[in-house]
Amino acid sequence: MATQIFNENATQERAENARLSNIIGAIAVGDLVKSTLGPKGMDKILQSSTARGDDGLVVTNDGATILKMIPLDNAAAKVLVNISKVQDDEVGDGTTSVCVLAAEILRQAEQLLDQRIHPQTIIDGFRLATTKAREALENAAVSHKDDEAQWREDLLSIARTTLSSKVLAADKHKFAEVCVDAVLRLKGSTNLDRIQIIKKTGGKVSDSYLSDGFILNKKIGVNQPRLIKGAKILVANTPMDTDKVKVFGAKIKVSDTAQLAELERAEREKMRAKVQKIAALGINVFVNRQLIYNWPEQLFADAGIMAIEHADFDGVERLALVTGGEIASSFDNPELIALGGCDSVEEIIIGEDRMVKFNGTAAGQACTIVLRGGTNQMLDEAERSIHDAIAVLSQTIAEPRIVYGGGCSEMLMSKAVDEAAKLVPGKKSIAMEAFARALRQMPTILADNAGLDSADLVARLRAAHYDGKSTSGLDLFNGDIIDVTGKVTESFKLKRQVLLSASEAAEMILRVDDIIRCAPRQRRG
Repeated sequence: MATQIFNENATQERAENARLSNIIGAIAVGDLVKSTLGPKGMDKILQSSTARGDDGLVVTNDGATILKMIPLDNAAAKVLVNISKVQDDEVGDGTTSVCVLAAEILRQAEQLLDQRIHPQTIIDGFRLATTKAREALENAAVSHKDDEAQWREDLLSIARTTLSSKVLAADKHKFAEVCVDAVLRLKGSTNLDRIQIIKKTGGKVSDSYLSDGFILNKKIGVNQPRLIKGAKILVANTPMDTDKVKVFGAKIKVSDTAQLAELERAEREKMRAKVQKIAALGINVFVNRQLIYNWPEQLFADAGIMAIEHADFDGVERLALVTGGEIASSFDNPELIALGGCDSVEEIIIGEDRMVKFNGTAAGQACTIVLRGGTNQMLDEAERSIHDAIAVLSQTIAEPRIVYGGGCSEMLMSKAVDEAAKLVPGKKSIAMEAFARALRQMPTILADNAGLDSADLVARLRAAHYDGKSTSGLDLFNGDIIDVTGKVTESFKLKRQVLLSASEAAEMILRVDDIIRCAPRQRRG
């Protein structure tokens, strides 16, 4: 008789059932997002059942965003969500590709399991295949960093490839220039905090532009200067609203209005002293994370200081970074306070809103991308698209090798794995051939999403690669096989990360032979 070792209501799936459950869950996630892949991919609408209005509505084709917002119960599906998130954090793009490739590898593994091939044998074959695919990818990668004109063209091509599958595809040439110019200002840094993105509804997407300097989406105080040249900036996070009586946890009893007036006068003098301490630092621009009430605002105006209130924490952190200052909270020790600086601070108008622009910041790499569009959903998706493009470009500058897209790299890796499998004895070679088939599924899905005859196109692409045309890829706009050199370019780091993450995730899921679910916690009462 079987011994009960788990709590009541705990469940266990073993061996084939566990593996099948995991594989089906992972394939379902891959099938969910694969229709968004490529320049002809479709969007998804994600609607919350609790939030109302625009807050609960997201329109996107970004794999990481889709998977992050969908509640999943399957353990293997969550693994794919995690690798998609890692891909987004590590490279910025390829979040859909990594999920789809992992799902296709597991789809092939399921067929091998049906043939009674042991999971460890399949894993060994997949590891050999991954090594050969990575070698083929590295051999195909090229770098033009020494040739400045070609290097910029490569970056533009990578940006166009990234944006071609996004909502900005119609204006990809303009936004590619914007992204490349913004990233090149970073001078090799991968810290994207210096690139601010401002979203403003109104106009059309093509009205978006790249602005030198840092734009803060806030207003300047009343009766204060609208233009400051040679700005000395104090970025602070300090209360400037104590002109009202605020004694917490205590009660104040007064016998007449004169005593109340005296109390208020003391508060006002305390605030005056604080403003004088700030003005004594020799600043002419004061940016505070918290509110600035009317009385201190008037004192700043009298002192000729431009005061900006309620700059959110993300805003003050970025501003401190790009102006070279530090966020201050107290002003008793002036020698410890680091002021920021820039050539000028001025008020500008974008659409119908007034904002503050910091020109010629101490960190000269700072710039702002101003996005315009008809709806909030459009702007949100445009921001995700721009983020993906600048993240990939910044990583490409750090790792300058490039490879070619349009199914070219996948077919190249597939060919290398197929040829290596012929020299491997035993069942591992069958697993390697299955891995090659999974790689070939990527151009197949691209063609299917474009409404083309994928069987014909992929067969022709494979024939071209075996004929020695190793830079052949898919032209999804004309339904043909072309030389993709200079036309469809992708980051080597992106492709390598997709390959390694998908392979590792598939291996981890294949290793599982037992799923134990804890019993739900009992509610009392």
